[in-house]
Amino acid sequence: MKKITLLGFLILITSFLMSGADTIMVKQTKIPILIDRADNLLFYLRIDAQNTEELSEIRLLFSEDVNLEEIESVKLYYGGTESPQRMGQTHFSPVQYISSHAQGKTKAANPSYSVRVVEVRSPKNEVTLSPNYSLFPGINYFWISLQMKPGSSLLSVIDVEMTSAKLDGKDAPLAFATERAPHRMGIGVRHAGDDGVAAFRIPGLVTSLEGTLLAVYDVRHNSSVDLQEYVDVGLSRSTDKGQTWEKMRLPLSYGEYGGMPKAQNGVGDPAILVDEKTGAIWIIALWTHGMGNGRAWVNSMDGNGKETTGQLVVTKSTDDGKTWSDPVNITEQVKDPSWNLLLQGPGMGITMLDGTLVFPIQFIDSTRIPNAGVMYSKDQGETWKIHSLARTNTTEAQVAEVEPGVLMLNMRDNRGGSRAVAVTSDLGKTWSEHPSSRSVLQEPVCMASLINVRAKENVLGRDILLFSNPNSTQHRNHITIKASLDGGLTFPEEYQLLLDEDFGWGYSCLTMVDEETVGILYESSVAHMTFQAVKLSEIVRMHK
Repeated sequence: MKKITLLGFLILITSFLMSGADTIMVKQTKIPILIDRADNLLFYLRIDAQNTEELSEIRLLFSEDVNLEEIESVKLYYGGTESPQRMGQTHFSPVQYISSHAQGKTKAANPSYSVRVVEVRSPKNEVTLSPNYSLFPGINYFWISLQMKPGSSLLSVIDVEMTSAKLDGKDAPLAFATERAPHRMGIGVRHAGDDGVAAFRIPGLVTSLEGTLLAVYDVRHNSSVDLQEYVDVGLSRSTDKGQTWEKMRLPLSYGEYGGMPKAQNGVGDPAILVDEKTGAIWIIALWTHGMGNGRAWVNSMDGNGKETTGQLVVTKSTDDGKTWSDPVNITEQVKDPSWNLLLQGPGMGITMLDGTLVFPIQFIDSTRIPNAGVMYSKDQGETWKIHSLARTNTTEAQVAEVEPGVLMLNMRDNRGGSRAVAVTSDLGKTWSEHPSSRSVLQEPVCMASLINVRAKENVLGRDILLFSNPNSTQHRNHITIKASLDGGLTFPEEYQLLLDEDFGWGYSCLTMVDEETVGILYESSVAHMTFQAVKLSEIVRMHK
């Protein structure tokens, strides 16, 4: 599509208006394209039909780099009209066309909200959609959907633009509300309604020594609410770098233990860790027994007994995540009885260079203030210790070894606005504030992910810190991966990659799939657990 200057565009629009043509407003999405979905939003169209009666034609152009063999079809849907109460506002749809939360109905357009008008299967580079669809007087909404073929590569990128459109058989002006952007593939590892489960939350992700991706998450059977509820810890395995995922396992599930209902035996908020020395895999989670279905965060009390306070439990796998040991309760080892609650920072733990296993933790002290820190094991998980908090009024954290023996803790901060960051060289006995703390990484008060990728472990040959979270101070949207080449002092804008602009729960967890590929499992706008794989070189674009 030939580019024109702003003045030229205004002249073009003016000429069309003088000729009586209506303008088609176009919004291109920046959300994952799920290979397992029958419909994925590419473009929103808004037409204020004042002088025209029919949408006659739309033309799209896929770039030469797109693997067209992977595309099943391109579809045009009509979404209806605008409600009078929103007149005078600029929206691009009257409703959400594809739900990420309607159980069992997350993979295709809701037929109640859209009319499929025309479809082009096995498209060529240039696609012509000829709907000849009658317009309702006033605002009309359309949208364009993309369906991929099963087995499409997670690393494929769809680059497509809308080049022209016709109303009443005549060329119509296009007004683009967003810039052209590539569309990246993803897989819905867990959708609402899978296995009869209402919701899946709290992602954790690691790569085993065998190269297997292991994803953990809350299996929230009845609803999306936090513990205390009927919640188990689920796990999904992928042995092909995230292209396909095995049937869900339940490494931690207490059922009706002790005569309590399942909803008063919930276990969740998992974190997962790979012992880089032995290959063993650990999952740590919070088990709540009783509490009358009240939220554990406020109903867990002091003491260490299971009847009064949340319990910290671990399970271990020695066969690459296929089977898991009975849970071991380590509450007495690590919890100060004066604390009201101790639990892990969900996501992942690490193995330090000297073999020490480390999980991030958070605890609510006797004054009901939350604090973040770390727990560690020097004996391959047999015993665990906790020293001092890193910063008060912080919760969900992630830990990375940034130098030999030096741990960086990146924390969710209840003060809002930005992440808190602290470092320790003595496993949490003492802490110092990092220069980036409360200034460099913005957040809307939400869980985030941090991993250290050492130079010898990636194709770029640089020490890289990778971080992901909702890149906002207000909302859980704009899920973004960021990279730092200076130990976390800065995360330059040129080393940032937006994955999902829309709204979701916003939690995420990163891992290196291999030396050139970053994997992320996160709560996206399109599925409860979405996995995407991105080349490291697409995040850290090195200047030649």
